[in-house]
Amino acid sequence: MPKNPEVEDWFAAKQPPAEAALRRVRDVILAADPRMTEHVKYGTVQFAFGGGMAGFVQTSKKTVSLMFMRGGKINGDFPHVEGTGRAVRFMRFADVAEVDTLAPELTQAVRAWCAAMAPE
Repeated sequence: MPKNPEVEDWFAAKQPPAEAALRRVRDVILAADPRMTEHVKYGTVQFAFGGGMAGFVQTSKKTVSLMFMRGGKINGDFPHVEGTGRAVRFMRFADVAEVDTLAPELTQAVRAWCAAMAPE
């Protein structure tokens, strides 16, 4: 999975309290589909394919909040993805162990995003 040096610089500069869990979420997302990319935008790490999919928010906390900017476009049943509106959804993780537990669901959400955004 390709990793962007700009994101490594972000981790080095921010030193977020939940760094281990943030890195694990990052690994899961990038491993889910080879078309997924990462970059730094608006001061945080974001993930994209066919447009922005998700980004880390509230990175100064000891937990991870992953915001799906256009989560309403992700088709499927994802019990740990919060929200019901047209756009934003969240997936939250307390620690690395919870990321590991929810990794299959996150992987499926990323794959569903990529399938929805892939040109036909």
